[in-house]
Amino acid sequence: MKTVKTYLLSAFAATLFFGCGSTAPIISTPIEDIDTSPLKIAELTEVEKKNWGHLDLVKDTIPGMSVDKAYSEIIKKRRGKSVIVAIIDSGIDIDHEDLDSNIWTNTKEIANNGKDDDKNGYVDDVHGWNFLGKGYNEQLEFVRILASGDTSNPDYSKAKAEYDTEYQKWLGRKTQYDQIYQQIVTADEALAKHIGKKDYTKEDVNAIKTEDEALGQAVQVAKYMYSNGMESMTDAKKEISNGLESINDRLNYNLNKDFKGRVNGDNPDDMASKFYGDGNVKPVKKTESHGTHVAGIIAAERNNGKGANGVANNVKIMSLRAVPNGDEYDKDIALAIRYAVDNGASIINGSFGKSYSPHSDWVRDAIAYAGKNNVLFVHAAGNDSNDVDKKPNYPDDNLNGGQEVSNAYIRVGALAPKYGSAMVAGFSNYGKNNVDVFAPGASIYSTTPENEYDTKGGTSMAAPAVAGVAALIRSYYPKLTAAQVKQVLMDSGLPINTKVVVGGNSDNVKPFADLTKSGKMVNAFNALIMASRISK
Repeated sequence: MKTVKTYLLSAFAATLFFGCGSTAPIISTPIEDIDTSPLKIAELTEVEKKNWGHLDLVKDTIPGMSVDKAYSEIIKKRRGKSVIVAIIDSGIDIDHEDLDSNIWTNTKEIANNGKDDDKNGYVDDVHGWNFLGKGYNEQLEFVRILASGDTSNPDYSKAKAEYDTEYQKWLGRKTQYDQIYQQIVTADEALAKHIGKKDYTKEDVNAIKTEDEALGQAVQVAKYMYSNGMESMTDAKKEISNGLESINDRLNYNLNKDFKGRVNGDNPDDMASKFYGDGNVKPVKKTESHGTHVAGIIAAERNNGKGANGVANNVKIMSLRAVPNGDEYDKDIALAIRYAVDNGASIINGSFGKSYSPHSDWVRDAIAYAGKNNVLFVHAAGNDSNDVDKKPNYPDDNLNGGQEVSNAYIRVGALAPKYGSAMVAGFSNYGKNNVDVFAPGASIYSTTPENEYDTKGGTSMAAPAVAGVAALIRSYYPKLTAAQVKQVLMDSGLPINTKVVVGGNSDNVKPFADLTKSGKMVNAFNALIMASRISK
């Protein structure tokens, strides 16, 4: 499941109620100097905020992937091979101004003729496939387990205990957000009345001197929102309103035992029926933006004067709509992986995950199928601040932490744009054995539906960053296998030997090397150099 975004800051709540393979030494700075690099004191500029994942640690003092450096010093004007990257996610706005020229087209299929021209079982699959049909909202997997009423399920008792805790937690959050939203509205009205205009500025608020208690509290609320990145009280209302929408979705759909989200007519527990859904890979509503955001991180058109630059050029995005507003079905994911492999993808990005997986074997078999067919599967580590060596996050490529079924599956944790002890995003999962690398994932600017752009955070954003680097490698060094590409990504990264805060908890500090198998953050510049040497 994609992360449910909530915007409540505990300090804000308190404030208001009492008154967020080969190890060649090829790196952009000597290894011994990495952890003595100066920390960046100044706030990121607006340009840096929108592009930080592409910047260079040494030049910019920001833990990016040296993407811009790779283009200016290695790629330059070289021509690479076109690479198909399948994105298994929510719908993708394939008509977006910054994506439309980089969308995969199935040339063997005639659009909208109602026929399966290429005989692959999918009718009119011109740009991919939509396994959800017109569906959008869904339950969480543990809620489905409860709703089944099957008490013999080994996860039933665990699911029931989790449900009771989660439901109360989200009811509490709804109450809290409703109160915060009302206080922001009240403060906004008081400030607008006192200042004499609705579009007042920070400077107007800062200039207020008053002994009036109610107006003083309104000023306090506004200043707090400004200090947390809000440009105006209108932005603050929008932010809290978005949080409320996520909370209401969680209560009304994700945690609703009576909700039925499946609309395809197939049985998600029976793999016999495979050809359901339709060829419309676009979002069903504007707020279904996750897949479009992921696509932009990988392949937004570079240097076209529009909102964002993708990591990779020479990419064609295959859209596989299989991730709803809730937990994905194992069947949809397994079939989407196999579709991607069978229709020419060389990289698959999976920015989704869940804690329960009743048919994990179906997905694991599909991951093994991808590996055997030389397709790299890039998967987000998850956003629960958990050690996935101890608490599984699905899908994975091993059975109960044992032998891996594929050497072409790579799991990615998320970095924040602040080099030093705070560089691991507080939400990111981690694991010495089961998280392979880290990459930029917090506060990432990218495409959203209807020619818009937004900043989102999650390991969902870190995975496509790595998929983009993998696409560069496969484009310019096409002879390398998927397994070799994975090894290059792991071995060529920058090793971080410092200690970092884990899970956003300042009392939990560990060596970065304890959070990931490679002990490194992905670096595009180094990866291309290493790929060149291995290729030769």
